[in-house]
Amino acid sequence: MRPGFGAELRLRILSAIVMGAAAIGTAVWGGWPFAVFWCAAGVAILWEWGRFVSPSLGRNLALIGLAAVIGSAVFAFLGRPSDIVWVAVASLVAAVVVSRGLWGAAGIAYAGGVAAATVLLRSDPIWGLTAIVLTFAVVWSTDSAAYFGGRLIGGPKLWPQVSPKKTWSGALTGTIAAMVAGLAVAVCAGAPRLAPVALVCFAMSVASQLGDLLESSIKRHFGVKDASALIPGHGGVMDRLDGFIFAVALASIVGFVRGGFEGPSRGLLIW
Repeated sequence: MRPGFGAELRLRILSAIVMGAAAIGTAVWGGWPFAVFWCAAGVAILWEWGRFVSPSLGRNLALIGLAAVIGSAVFAFLGRPSDIVWVAVASLVAAVVVSRGLWGAAGIAYAGGVAAATVLLRSDPIWGLTAIVLTFAVVWSTDSAAYFGGRLIGGPKLWPQVSPKKTWSGALTGTIAAMVAGLAVAVCAGAPRLAPVALVCFAMSVASQLGDLLESSIKRHFGVKDASALIPGHGGVMDRLDGFIFAVALASIVGFVRGGFEGPSRGLLIW
């Protein structure tokens, strides 16, 4: 064990407890505290993205991104998803024009998407909290089980060029754990049909792991280890939410397709 590892592990655990408590607490509270929490997360992601992906793109792009993230969170909180679409289109077009490339626009989509999708998914007064807790359960169980499963079982690497420590055994154990955790939430909430929910949890777990790999590949491309040092012992907000961003995006898409903009949480859970 390397020197200082115990202190580093304690710091990671303490930070994880604080972050988890804040995420769950605002989810239970709902309303504007939840919207503010995820708007702040989106702004932090935007800042981190600009640090290592597009630091030279300038103030105008930063202002466009800030307006997009805040606007998306506000319209999601107000229950006006059609306005989110207009904000997204306008900001992405403006970002491409200003930056003369796609990296700036990708960062705005990344940051604004997590704020809008999460707040919209929570907006349903009946099923919103369940949908958010299910997403937390899927992502957190995927991360934890993949880590311990990979270390205990070992075996072939998942994508060694991007993430040398991840294994196929870890990915499989993470996916199984996510399905179990997601189904436990669905059972407790009284969801009527569990088989479709299990399939959705499977897909969300896969999406979470793909999001983790994607961020790892982007950081490798730009020669960065951590997105920032905002979270003690964990790195940046992007480092902690890379899987969640993709999982909540998939959950929202499934919910929107089945329940419309008025009931994405119901569409996700009620089959």
